[in-house]
Amino acid sequence: MPDLAPGPVESSCRALRGRAASLSGNPFLVEGCLDHVEDALILIEDGRIASFGPYSDTADRIPPGVSVRHYENALILPGLIDTHVHYPQLQMIASYGEQLLTWLSKYTFPAELEFADQTHAERVAKLFFREILGAGTTTAAVYCTVHPGSVEAFFAESQRFNTRMIAGKVLMDRNAPAALLDTAQRGYDESKALIARWHGRGRQLYAVTPRFAPSCTSAQLDAAGALLREHDGLFLQTHLCETTDEIAWVMDLFPDRASYLDVYARSGLVGPRSIFGHAIHVSEDDFCTCHATGAAIAHCPTSNGFLGSGLFRMFDALDPRRPVRVGLGTDVGAGTSLLLLKTLGDAYKVAALRGTKLDAQRAFWLATLGGAEALRLDDRIGRIADGFEADLCILDLAATPLLGFRTGSCRDIDDLLFVLMTLGDHRMVRATWVAGECVYDRGRPNDPLRYPFPSDGAQP
Repeated sequence: MPDLAPGPVESSCRALRGRAASLSGNPFLVEGCLDHVEDALILIEDGRIASFGPYSDTADRIPPGVSVRHYENALILPGLIDTHVHYPQLQMIASYGEQLLTWLSKYTFPAELEFADQTHAERVAKLFFREILGAGTTTAAVYCTVHPGSVEAFFAESQRFNTRMIAGKVLMDRNAPAALLDTAQRGYDESKALIARWHGRGRQLYAVTPRFAPSCTSAQLDAAGALLREHDGLFLQTHLCETTDEIAWVMDLFPDRASYLDVYARSGLVGPRSIFGHAIHVSEDDFCTCHATGAAIAHCPTSNGFLGSGLFRMFDALDPRRPVRVGLGTDVGAGTSLLLLKTLGDAYKVAALRGTKLDAQRAFWLATLGGAEALRLDDRIGRIADGFEADLCILDLAATPLLGFRTGSCRDIDDLLFVLMTLGDHRMVRATWVAGECVYDRGRPNDPLRYPFPSDGAQP
């Protein structure tokens, strides 16, 4: 595994005060894992949390000369984690709905063709980071396009913010427009060069990214497996069982495979850092395979509802007898918002339609520590805890008159969290901290977003 330490930061100390909440375990499996402090102090040193506890017990630890940033009438959470999103699809978000396969040909592929232009890729990457940081998201597993320049643009912007990101070049050698196709060998070579340049560089991590089985020959899937074997600590991200038509197509293309997941398994793509988007129509055997291998599923309720793909069986996936790692994905552009708070609200509705209820603690676990566990980064992000990277999201409890009225009558932290995930919108995000630096502050004059350490005066 490469060095996963944060990128270079100035030696500094920060002190944040306010109400704070964080999960220390998986509430689908154990009770009593919510850490909630009504008046907390978070001390940050060199990009990591040095101390977290009640202000009354820890105020004497504030170093001389360090001022305290007090977030009143707010809630401090770990930075939110998006386990499945396509940054090139921002320009097609909110396109008129289609079924998945028609959606790809009508909207997705035309949008991704534009990323042959490097200037376009850089412009969209900047917009993407502006949007996710303004939504409180500090880590994401991101699909680029087939163009290596799309990956360069993404990681370069991520490095400017010092965000911990996972991303990779899409691999496609069939069933797409000719200008979006590579070959098994070229996909391997270009991915290998990008891995050498970006994987483990500061907080950047690389994901081998075959789009989905129908867009890849067996040779390309095998090449993806070779990349995973040849480089330590890589991730694998792709799509799985999103629609029934897609599954039927996969079985026609790979008639000698036992299942859609088996297509990936035969090429060595199912393992502890594999992230499968959607998995709506998987079998119990598939859940068992994911549990046994440590593979994760990215639940994308907003996208699944928008395209009419189906209802993910989240409580089946997280069955305590063989729990599967599950994170939450916005899946823009079929998803209609980069705001994970809105995605949580849709996850509640999907669970309800399946006859289950997603309570607030479990929901916020999905968007924080659960996402970190899905990405195998739960030893460094997803919690407010000593030694963890200081990625934080601060929510304004009175961002609107209605929100202030409603949160003022909340009985307890569970009630408050549920209100936030139900009424949440972008106005609620007051600030976003990345590796101990405030990169987004809604009240900052002129522009709320800034690079933490601009070397040439440049700003987003």
